[in-house]
Amino acid sequence: MSILVFLLVVAAPVAWFLVERSHRKTSAMAGGLHEDITLPHDAEWELYHNSFSLCSKKLRVCMAELGLEYTSHPIDLIETGSYENVSRRFLAVNPAGVVPVLIHHGHPVYESHDEIVYAARHAGERGRELLPDDGEARALVEHWTDVASVVGADPTRGTEKRAGNCVPGLTLPIFAAMCQYIPFTRFVEGLLFHPQKRRPFILGMLKLRGVHGLPKLPPAMEVLERSRRDMGGHLDTLEEQLGKGGGPWIAGERFTLADVSWVVILDRLVEVDWEERFWGGGKRPQVAAYWERLKARPSYTTAILHERCETLERGITDVKTAKRDDPALRVALEGTA
Repeated sequence: MSILVFLLVVAAPVAWFLVERSHRKTSAMAGGLHEDITLPHDAEWELYHNSFSLCSKKLRVCMAELGLEYTSHPIDLIETGSYENVSRRFLAVNPAGVVPVLIHHGHPVYESHDEIVYAARHAGERGRELLPDDGEARALVEHWTDVASVVGADPTRGTEKRAGNCVPGLTLPIFAAMCQYIPFTRFVEGLLFHPQKRRPFILGMLKLRGVHGLPKLPPAMEVLERSRRDMGGHLDTLEEQLGKGGGPWIAGERFTLADVSWVVILDRLVEVDWEERFWGGGKRPQVAAYWERLKARPSYTTAILHERCETLERGITDVKTAKRDDPALRVALEGTA
């Protein structure tokens, strides 16, 4: 009898895992509109997004700037509470398990760069303002939008080419802070079902170490230091562009998708307390003034500030407090005395 009970105890979780895995298979999805897929929907525009996700922020800002109303479907990532992105429900929306997903008339659009371009093309005159028809202006907007994108299977690589790829490394301190509020049991789901096992493992290590322990993780610090160096180069180029462009925005007088893409980059740097390091104390005055203009726009308030979750707010406070109370930690993270 005891053997039978033992087998049942062992078999039950194994059977559950096998059934769940069969329903949670992930697969890569090409960017752009998928007219071959029709999802349940109640509105013309619907958005599956996360409060903390950089790409979700970008799409929300874009929709706000275009004046496109949408039905909101918040999806948790582990940083904000759970691995809802690899749940059965969300994988039915995006088999890749990635946010955001833009739904138009029931058809999904994948990949944030494709989503903001698609939304602009379906927003009439306001869309043409954000995505110019003029060849030279359009090329400029596309270049700066691309530089701000996160590209590649490993988003911590290619930092010398894209500021977007610098962001994950520079976000490590707040990852470590936010993970303190997430139970270890939530990380197990990622290890079981997340397609990239390395990511939940790294986040688990950050939870164990915390912000103060980050300098004791050489691989993490290597990524952070490379991202910090290369982000400085991208901001130098942005400083130059803003100076020679002659207008308040990247493309001059016109606010475009380039600015939509860069507001979330600068916002993330502020969230993780990089503002003083990168444009404080008179460094990069064009970038500093640009940031002030960006955060004064209504879209910043509605699409970013109003969407911040409690875990993010606590993480922001924890990182600032840790760096203030531990000068050695500040030097280790920022590379300055």
